Amino acid sequence: MSAEDTRERLLDGALRTLAEQGIAKTSARAVAAEAGVNQALIFYHFGSVDDLLAAACRRGAEQRVARHRERLRAVGSLTELLAFGREMHVEERAAGHVAVLGQLLAGAHAHPRLAPATAAGLDLWIAEVEGVLRRVLAGGPVDGLVDPAGLARAVAASFVGIELYEGVDPDGAAVALDALEQLGGLMAALDELGPVAQKAVRYALRRKADIP
Repeated sequence: MSAEDTRERLLDGALRTLAEQGIAKTSARAVAAEAGVNQALIFYHFGSVDDLLAAACRRGAEQRVARHRERLRAVGSLTELLAFGREMHVEERAAGHVAVLGQLLAGAHAHPRLAPATAAGLDLWIAEVEGVLRRVLAGGPVDGLVDPAGLARAVAASFVGIELYEGVDPDGAAVALDALEQLGGLMAALDELGPVAQKAVRYALRRKADIP
């Protein structure tokens, strides 16, 4: 087995161990058993279990974003973005990636090295969502009235929260997703207004937001 193959097996094994056993039981022994290699190889290739988990987190996020990038770049409205988010949520949950994210977030407090890697993984998603928002909001009633970068983080945080919330209240999480889609429908209705009505909406929003 080549060194690269060993690294790949360790990275995959770390993510599977996180998803199946949780952060508390993700030890060198557990990861090595899952990967089918000697646990000493974890320290040889990564230095520590935390560093292995951080690398696995980054690689996992890169792979998931790459998988969905083409679909994201084809999104043409906020409604489509939120609908895609719901579909992706179902796929990510079934594949165990939601469980991994939950464990990484939970473990970041006790394992400080995980926090930057988890944030970096989330930032990959946020950058893609921001690109979509800048495109779909351009020229619409709220263009210039909301910060796409901040809104992208709010959308990402909403989905992360819903993913974690679903573990204790699936029905409540479904209602929250419905509400996000209703928000998308409201934005679509605003986009369909005539120029005079859109101008009135923009004026009212600027006054409320105190934007010159």
